[in-house]
This record gives sequence, structure tokens and C-alpha cells, in this order.
Amino acid sequence: MIADGAPSVPPDRRPTPADVDLAVEAGPLRLRNPLLAASGTYGYGEHFAPIVPPDTLGGIVTKSVSPEPRKGNPPPRIAETPSGMLNSIGLENRGLDHFLRESLPALRALPTARIVSIVGRNIADFVACASAITERGGIDAFELNMSCPNVKEGGIEFSTDPGLAASLVAAVRKATPLPLIAKLSPNVTDVKAIARAAVNEGADALALINTLRGVAIDWRRRRPVLGGITGGLSGPCVKPVALFMVWEVAAALPRVPVIGIGGAMTADDVLEFLAVGARAVQIGTGHFVDPSLPLRLLQDLRRALASSGIRRVRDAIGTIPRPGVSAAPGTG
Repeated sequence: MIADGAPSVPPDRRPTPADVDLAVEAGPLRLRNPLLAASGTYGYGEHFAPIVPPDTLGGIVTKSVSPEPRKGNPPPRIAETPSGMLNSIGLENRGLDHFLRESLPALRALPTARIVSIVGRNIADFVACASAITERGGIDAFELNMSCPNVKEGGIEFSTDPGLAASLVAAVRKATPLPLIAKLSPNVTDVKAIARAAVNEGADALALINTLRGVAIDWRRRRPVLGGITGGLSGPCVKPVALFMVWEVAAALPRVPVIGIGGAMTADDVLEFLAVGARAVQIGTGHFVDPSLPLRLLQDLRRALASSGIRRVRDAIGTIPRPGVSAAPGTG
């Protein structure tokens, strides 16, 4: 938390919450604040907008789009866990044609950064989505969902092998000039190797972490709780893992924007991600707990920064270096 142990600023020199500048940059993306709605928690923007107006967010990441419609995994698809949840949605979506026809026109009109998550069973699927959506225009970036843990094909394997990650990013890079955000899995031994492979082939930014693979068991009925057997674990329980991996990758690739994902529920959570080097933070599971959470977080962020004498959230980025790495505060 910034307020504890931060340099003392006399009260008469502290900014008011209204004075705090929340704007950040994540590579080529200019965001009005560091809060992004995570994929799968804000739909395509049209249904959530009455609850959290998109112009209050730094940006939204859409539900993942695949070339063909997907029915997803059998129910039950969600299981509550201590301090988190398991989901086994299985990338259900209506496919690329429906997205282009029904969702993209409304998405174009949203007054915030519009990041489309794309997914596929193979590299050609990712390329098909990126090409078609780029041709239609009206979005700001793609997030490559190369690390979904609860599908049988085209999921986590792209983010667990540096060679596959490199091939995927290289192919999509040729298909679009738009910024690419590679979403990385925590289910690996060395996330830095995957990150480097993605960046070397043209990824403009990295988002981590996707969910951890897990399972919930009903021992009385002697069966898994989820219809898809395993699921992706998210929520506050994964935050220490997410913080560590963001810290590692941001230190290893200091010029590459990192977007933190994993259990952010409070302003302190967001500021912790920024302190270890994230340029922005996605809100995911928190949307299910409190759909209006981002509105409260923005108010609390302003208060926390103002009370610590910090006028620009950019100055809270990268303030805690990894051991052996020099601090580079204000690198946002």
C-alpha cells in the first residue's frame, strides 16, 4: 500500500482526490485510467454499460471471439471457492460472423479503449479473426487469448511453449497493424520465456495472469463439481501469484507494457500491481461480486494517491524493483 511507508508529504502540499491524474499509457494505448474490464466479465460492452458506463473505464476487453460459434462446456460452469471462483465456460460465443454483424457496430461507438479478445483452435483461426475485424475497423487493439485453461483445443498450449507462442504472435502480427496484447498463462515453469517469445515476434504488450488450472470436488457424490471437470481459478486467492509473475516479467522486459490480472478487488490491490510494474490492471472476478466495483475503485484510487501526495498515478508505477534490479519509478 502506498500510504504506508511512503515519503511524508505535508498536508498542505497534498493534492485533492479531484486533482489526481489517472491517465496511463500501455504501449500505443492511451488510457484515461488504469482500470480495464477483463475479458468475459463485461460482455461486448452493450449490456454492462448501464451499470458501469464505458467512459469511466480505461478500456474494455471483450468476451473472446472465435471464427465459429462455440457452445462452451456443459454445466455447472462456475464453482465458488475460498477467496475465489472456478469457471469452466469453455469460450462460449456466437462466432466471428455474429460479432461482426451484431456486436462490432455497438462496440465501435463506446467512448473508451476497445480491445477485442480473439481465440482459436489453431493459428489460422486467430489470423482469420484478426484479419476480418481489422478490415471492418473501429477497435483499438487485440488481446490474444492464448492461455485459456478450460478448453480441449487451441487453449493453454499456445502459452506454455515459447515456439508456439512465437509462431502465433508472428502470424497475427502479419495480419493486422493494430496493437497486440498477448495474454499469458501462470501454468508454466518460466513465464519470462513465453513473454520474450511473444514480444520478439511483435506483441506490443503482455497481460498476465490468466486463470490457474484447478478442480472442485463433491466427495459425497464422488464427482467433480464442474461439468467440464477442471476450471480456471481466479479471484483474490491468485493475487500473490499474479503479483509475482507481473513483477518478474516487468523486471525482465522493462520496456514492454505489462497489464496485471488476478484478484484485484480494492484500490490497494490495483496500486500493488502498479508498484511491481503493471501499467494497467484488469478487473475480472470482482465484476461478479460487485458489478459496479470499478466506479468505487476509481474513487478509492484518487483518495489513496492524494493521501500519499501523489498527483499522477504514473508515478506509482514500478516503485518496487525486483531484488538486484534498479528502481525506475514513474515509468508509466
